[in-house]
Amino acid sequence: MLQRPVEPAVYCSKDYAKLCRKLGVTQSMGAVGSSADNALAESFNATMKREVLQDAACWSNELVCRRQVFRWLVRYNTKRRHSWCRYVPPVLYETGNTATLPTAA
Repeated sequence: MLQRPVEPAVYCSKDYAKLCRKLGVTQSMGAVGSSADNALAESFNATMKREVLQDAACWSNELVCRRQVFRWLVRYNTKRRHSWCRYVPPVLYETGNTATLPTAA
């Protein structure tokens, strides 16, 4: 579960940690800018919400929702143009920019 606490002091409190243990929730906290920083995940989730939810407030059932999200993920990861890869779909970018490692002696 990704959670953004209201206040870091609350997130680090002993009572909050105790409640998390009781509920079976694993806490994690990383330094800003490290690989554990969840800014990338938050950006991805915001994009997904904006693009998937823009025309639908709810779905008829969980399966329909899962299919819609899966369809978006496939497009996002294979066909959607991304600025980080010069506005080329990731599949084409990786095909044209694969690095080959020399064979170890």
